[in-house]
Amino acid sequence: MKRVFLIVLDSVGIGEMPDAAEYHDSGSNTIKAVSRSPYFSMPNMRKLGFFNIDGVEAGERERHPKGAFARMTETSKGKDTTIGHWEIAGVVSKRPLPTFPEGFPAKVLEEFERRTGRGVLCNRPYSGTEVIKDYGKEHLETGKLIVYTSADSVFQIAAHENVVPVETLYEYCRMAREILTGDVGVGRVIARPFEGAPGSFARTNRRHDFSLEPPEDTLLDRLQKAGYQVLSVGKIVDIFAGRGISEYVRTVSNADGIDKTLAFMDRDFEGLCFTNLVDFDMLYGHRNDVDGYAKALSYFDERLPQILEKLRGDDVLMITADHGCDPSTPSTDHSREYTPLVMAGASVAAGTNYGTRESFADIAATILNYFGIEPACAGKPLVF
Repeated sequence: MKRVFLIVLDSVGIGEMPDAAEYHDSGSNTIKAVSRSPYFSMPNMRKLGFFNIDGVEAGERERHPKGAFARMTETSKGKDTTIGHWEIAGVVSKRPLPTFPEGFPAKVLEEFERRTGRGVLCNRPYSGTEVIKDYGKEHLETGKLIVYTSADSVFQIAAHENVVPVETLYEYCRMAREILTGDVGVGRVIARPFEGAPGSFARTNRRHDFSLEPPEDTLLDRLQKAGYQVLSVGKIVDIFAGRGISEYVRTVSNADGIDKTLAFMDRDFEGLCFTNLVDFDMLYGHRNDVDGYAKALSYFDERLPQILEKLRGDDVLMITADHGCDPSTPSTDHSREYTPLVMAGASVAAGTNYGTRESFADIAATILNYFGIEPACAGKPLVF
């Protein structure tokens, strides 16, 4: 019985890519920035070879790594969560998803207002925590929805839970998702519920993403069609619009995501368990919180032995990321960076450095090859 546990440490980049300047990300290096914090400690990832990855400028190299490792290059045009995960799953995006640095077109908002019966506030790029500070009071008074975006391909809707019940907010997001297609087809429509009073507004953990469907079959689709199970932990089910998923569980934190991954490890199944741990990005990267980011990485490292202990004979653990989000730069957006790949398991050749790979899609090709499925996707498999 073969099982693969693929864990995405959301936004844990390991250094700028050669084209970073095109994305205004020159000098970005998430792991290097975070490693300067006194709270940074990753001895267990070090043992697997994390700091032996080509170009990593943090930590101390392990003389005899217990895992295999590689530096992953994003081939897709962009630095968004959606296309990063799609490429990990074997789909390369040759064109970037649309972004709206000047706000969304009037025709989009007019149709959105018509369908929801509510007006719109803001309509420009904004920090998620700042936008509710600046527009939350007016939202409470008028019932208008706070619509905003970022440097990423997102249409975000913030609403107070006492003004717009969460399920209603989700329905508004579904309406927006139907509107936002073609040239305005953003990667994700995101529900951003919040609570509290003016001066003390806080986002709740009932965020929900509504993604575009991948343009072609992914790793998940191929595994499912071959009769394997695909288990989703966290926002994976949202990123892939529910496609190719056999079973999913949502999470409220990295700790919850690790707990639910461990619960799946205790089950008998054959296939893939795909986990996203989003706190690195959502709580710390976008808020330029270096120490918080370091603490989150150290916490994951503390929990890593529990994951390793549950690996069975033919299990493979793969730990990677989808982009960077350097918390030490003036920007609060994602950064165009290489990402890590660390692998462990009885069948993995310990100490193997697979060098710098040409695409995140090598992960999908490797997993399909492991299950004996013709890859038929972008990427080249890493042979154990």
